[in-house]
Amino acid sequence: MSLVERLLPNALGAAVVAAAVLVGAACGGGDAPTEVVLVTHDSFAVSKGVRQAFEKESGLSLRILQAGDANEALNRALLTAGDPQGDVIFGIDDSVLSRALEGDLLEEYVSPELAALEPDFEEPDPHVTPVDHGEVCLNVDRAWFAEHGIAPPTSLADLRLPRYRNLLVVENPATSSPGLAFLLATVATFGDPGWQAYWRDLRANGVLAVDGWEEAYTQQFSGAAGSPGKRPIVVSYATSPAAEVIFASKPLQTSPTAAVEDGCYRQVEYAGILRGARNEDGGKQLIDFMLSERFQSDVPGSMFVYPVRDAVELPEAFVEHAVAPADPLQLPAERIDRNRDRWVDRWTELVVR
Repeated sequence: MSLVERLLPNALGAAVVAAAVLVGAACGGGDAPTEVVLVTHDSFAVSKGVRQAFEKESGLSLRILQAGDANEALNRALLTAGDPQGDVIFGIDDSVLSRALEGDLLEEYVSPELAALEPDFEEPDPHVTPVDHGEVCLNVDRAWFAEHGIAPPTSLADLRLPRYRNLLVVENPATSSPGLAFLLATVATFGDPGWQAYWRDLRANGVLAVDGWEEAYTQQFSGAAGSPGKRPIVVSYATSPAAEVIFASKPLQTSPTAAVEDGCYRQVEYAGILRGARNEDGGKQLIDFMLSERFQSDVPGSMFVYPVRDAVELPEAFVEHAVAPADPLQLPAERIDRNRDRWVDRWTELVVR
């Protein structure tokens, strides 16, 4: 996820305007809306049955507008604040939440379903509603470490040790959401400016930085199924080992990868009613539904993140192979907003240049 704000090309701006026109047309020009429009990122997924359940309960059709990664979706929404191309936006996470709030993008809405959430999530800012959370963690290739007779790292600090030289691949925080989360994890662990010395050590120890998760995990990491990679440590997610089991070509009793609990950084994804929404009531119904047990039970299998609703049963693969950190790292959104660009610029100077 890019942290560099760019003006959208003219063609993209035209597409946004066209989308807004289509949404207006779909609402019937003053008649009661027949659909609700969700603006989100490309990783959003919901099973067909759950989507149909919402449409049956609400009497509305659900249209999903996917707009690149989470930061791109937010950028587009900010460009049309007050005259949005949809009714609800989903996928705003902690690292950019302050931008959405300061951009006057959202209407206040406090869902009655918040009372059913886990305690960590039941009192958000009134403009947003938490929907899921995921933890960005180090992942290791079990077989590589067993073959080489080396113990895998158990902490962020371990990565500076000589035995892990040239073994780690990370994502660039200027272009990647997990890359930013990992940078924030190092700030939370080593402090500011202590994190800078840590990254100097990682660079001296041969860390490889690439643009995004796809390249890091599927091309550079040795533990991913079918990957040609040679690096056995990667920044990924707490649920990645479960995904390796679920998508394996043959049944597996043990995941070929493992997540390292130390240094895991929590990302919470939020939904909100877009200011100027053409179907605000439908948007509220959608947000309520996204917190329902039906939708929350679908979250792990569809998007490989954790639900925020309390007592939701997790897939067996999550229970057996994913990590659920007891005390994940987090930084206040206000602190991230004040320092994000400076931290990313300094990281680039230390690691890339």
